[in-house]
Amino acid sequence: MLQTTIRNSINCTGTGLHSGETVRMCLRPAPAATGIVFVRTDLERRIAKVPAMWDLVTETTLGTTLTNEHGVSVATVEHLMSALAGAGIDNVFVELDGREVPIMDGSSAPFLFLIDCAGIRRQESPRTAIEILETVRVEEGDKWVTLEPADRFEVSFSIDFPTPVIASQSFDLVVNEETYKAELARARTFGFAPEVDYLRSRGLARGGSLDNAVVIDGDRVLNEGGLRFEDEFVRHKALDAVGDLYLAGAPILGRYTGHKAGHALNNRLLRALFAEADAWRTVPMTRGVVRSAAPAFAAVAL
Repeated sequence: MLQTTIRNSINCTGTGLHSGETVRMCLRPAPAATGIVFVRTDLERRIAKVPAMWDLVTETTLGTTLTNEHGVSVATVEHLMSALAGAGIDNVFVELDGREVPIMDGSSAPFLFLIDCAGIRRQESPRTAIEILETVRVEEGDKWVTLEPADRFEVSFSIDFPTPVIASQSFDLVVNEETYKAELARARTFGFAPEVDYLRSRGLARGGSLDNAVVIDGDRVLNEGGLRFEDEFVRHKALDAVGDLYLAGAPILGRYTGHKAGHALNNRLLRALFAEADAWRTVPMTRGVVRSAAPAFAAVAL
C-alpha cells in the first residue's frame, strides 16, 4: 500500500467544544512522510506547526490537547484524528485560526464527509504500520487499557455508568475504512446535564449544546431524536480511542482493549508502548486477506 493525502483543500467553520469560539479549519494536501500536522494560522509561521504525535500530548481532560516546543497548543484533536485514521489518511496539514478543532456534531462523521469531498490521492511512498509484538498494559484503579499482537487493527471497549441510560455496554470491531464509517463515525460525544455549570466554571464545555453532544439528564436523553445507536456511548469511546492511537504516527496492527478508559490512559498506553523497544516494530503495509467479511490490513515483516 502507498501513503495517502487528500486530493484538494477543503474548508469548514465550527465551534470549539470547550472554548466556545468560532474556528475556521482548512484541510490541505501534504507531501509524503509529512504525517498529520496542525498549523495555527492565527500565529506566527515560525511557531505555528503542531505535529500530531503522542509525545506532544499535554492535556487529557475531556479531550486530547497537543502542545509544541513553543508552547502553542491545539485542543480536542481526537475526533478529527479518528476520522483521518478511519479514512486511511497519512499526510495532511490541518490549518486552524484558533486553539481548538471544531466539534461539528460531536462525532467524526462530518470530518469523513470533508475527506470524501476533498478526495483521496495516493502518493509514491510506501505506507508503514506499527506492529504490536508484545502485550502492553496500563492500569489506574478499575480502569485499564492494553495493546496486544494481532494481524489487523481491532478495538474493544467496555464501559459502566451508574445510570440506566448507559449502564454496562461493550463493543468490539475489526477497524478498516468500511467498518469505521458504518459502525463508529456517527457516534457522538456525551455528557451529563447536572455537570454543565461546573464544567463551564472550569473553562470547559462552553461550546457544548444538544447540537454537538448527547446530553443525559437522570434517566433520559435530552436530544430530540434520541440516540443514533442503542450503544452509542461505548461506540464513541471506541471512536475516541482510534483517534488517540493514531497519534502513534502510523496505523497500528494490534488489538486495543479499553475498560472505563479515556484520553489519559490512551496516551499513557502509547508512552508505555514506545518505552519498550521489544514490544513493537515498524513494518510495511499490504492489503491482505483476513478472517472477516470486510477487507482489513495485514503486515509483511521487514
